[in-house]
Amino acid sequence: MSDTDLVTPYREYFQILFATTEELRQRAYALRYQVYCSELGWEDPANFPNGLEKDEFDDASLHCILVHRPSGTDAGTVRLVTTQPTSPEPCLPLLAHYDRQLFDSEQSPLKIPKGTYGEISRLALTERFRRRPGERDTPDGGPDVFQWSQTERRRFPHIALGLYLAAATVGLSQGLNAVYAMMEPRLARHLHFGGIFFNQVGQAIEFRGQRAPFYLSRAMLFQHLGSPLRALLDAIAEDLGVELAER
Repeated sequence: MSDTDLVTPYREYFQILFATTEELRQRAYALRYQVYCSELGWEDPANFPNGLEKDEFDDASLHCILVHRPSGTDAGTVRLVTTQPTSPEPCLPLLAHYDRQLFDSEQSPLKIPKGTYGEISRLALTERFRRRPGERDTPDGGPDVFQWSQTERRRFPHIALGLYLAAATVGLSQGLNAVYAMMEPRLARHLHFGGIFFNQVGQAIEFRGQRAPFYLSRAMLFQHLGSPLRALLDAIAEDLGVELAER
């Protein structure tokens, strides 16, 4: 990826918005309802009669929306659940739904002070943008698209990558030192190939496929991020209207 231009196709096809208003946040919740309730059937629509998929962690979250520039439609969304020293337990979705006895690393959220980390969560892409083979049954489009072919290098290769970077970007801009994410181990391996080095911090469980908790620190991100992804990170930060600091 050393000579790959990701910024030009990103700017041609997409823009990422920081959902800093209630109107924008409701767009994110509506898109999640479309993906999780209508398309994938993972959530019961009856629990969200207003058509907005929302939970108890959203008020403590920073939300991003991926807009498809040519059509002007919302293509995806992601949130970063933030923590404070006084956050009630469980402070992350990860801690609410994962057996704490399965953590096996000093980097687990049980051993790091609250207020220094967040969790990348509720990433969703609409079906229109999950149309490649094997992608329709996962909200993020699946891991196989992180295999960077020569053809894919001439376009923006996987739009979920932009959302992962967006969530990390808003966390960095807020001064957080680390983020967590529940993901498929093979997805983490493909992110690794792209220069994003998540560390697995607990055992994998069966939850709509094999998933495990992963950790990424500020230092780890900047240490391994190659120049194409660093340029994309800067472009996303510009869209979001935030500034990045490596330390």
